Amino acid sequence: MTTAPRRIDVHQHLVPPLYRDALAKSGIVDAGGRALPDWSAGAALEQMDLLGTEAAILSVSTPGTGFLGDPGEAADLARRLNDFSAALTAEHPSRFGWFATLPMPDVTASAREAARALTELGADGVTLLANNQGTYLGAEGQDALWRVLDEHGAVVFVHPADLPAPAVEGIPPFAADFLLDTTRAAYLLVRNGVPRRYPNIRFVLSHGGGFLPYASHRMAVAIAADIGRGPRDVLEDFQGFYFDTALSSSPAALPTLLAFARPGHVLFGSDWPFAPAAAGQYFVNGLDDGVDAGTLAAGTLAAVNRANAEALFPRLAQGAPAPVPSRPLPVRLRQSAQRAGARLFFKLVQPGAK
Repeated sequence: MTTAPRRIDVHQHLVPPLYRDALAKSGIVDAGGRALPDWSAGAALEQMDLLGTEAAILSVSTPGTGFLGDPGEAADLARRLNDFSAALTAEHPSRFGWFATLPMPDVTASAREAARALTELGADGVTLLANNQGTYLGAEGQDALWRVLDEHGAVVFVHPADLPAPAVEGIPPFAADFLLDTTRAAYLLVRNGVPRRYPNIRFVLSHGGGFLPYASHRMAVAIAADIGRGPRDVLEDFQGFYFDTALSSSPAALPTLLAFARPGHVLFGSDWPFAPAAAGQYFVNGLDDGVDAGTLAAGTLAAVNRANAEALFPRLAQGAPAPVPSRPLPVRLRQSAQRAGARLFFKLVQPGAK
């Protein structure tokens, strides 16, 4: 790319010290089968510079607060995480935004914290795990939360969690189970009519919606037979979701996602730091190489990189680029070499590459 893409990353995580300490106290050292990564605001900004990302919406990944058995402790941890995220964004308002953590499956406490985060702290939305202690989004009894989120026109970032079943030996949960988890939540949300009853909520499904775009027609037929709605209506509800490209912009996955999603509903995502820098660069090249190869329109790439997110997060829709401090020359040379190496590696591993 000849110009800076100025991406807005809607799928970037933070691991504050207070959260790492809380997890360690409960004996948790990984998430989804991947070790908890190192994180700092400085490292996040350096990674963003590497990928051409101008702003990132930060969220706490799985397990959220669900590992705490005491609802009061979970609510307290959610409050402290949200206070931390709000303060961090205040320090870097043009570079960071944040999704509030909610203490699900406690619906009442989650509704209360959502209202506080959205109105008092200025959250850009909320993050919800696809399942919370085995209860999926869209299950009965969650209307108190949906009402609050609908009243605020909230963006809801849906992130996968461990499936409520033992992992299969040899298959790390993040590699396959996470995709099923998101798909299950999307299915149940539509099956039980949540998007239709609460039309002001904008749901963003992480990782390209899991298996949803690929299996959407199959699932629409199943829901239609189950509850008596037309398959076309069900598909329209599925297409009403937003989707991010985190680990999902490969030459195999991206065309399916773009063919399924409504225009304006695909957003850039990296999944850093759980997806390491090399993975982020690999999938960024899946986007950029499409333009270079003539298989992805430049306008579509610009929309995915930035314009679609600007529509969801108007405060980030600024005409002038955010000021980015100049990195020391050795850092800039290293990043340039990383980008060149990643582009070459991406081209070499594609099927048919010579």
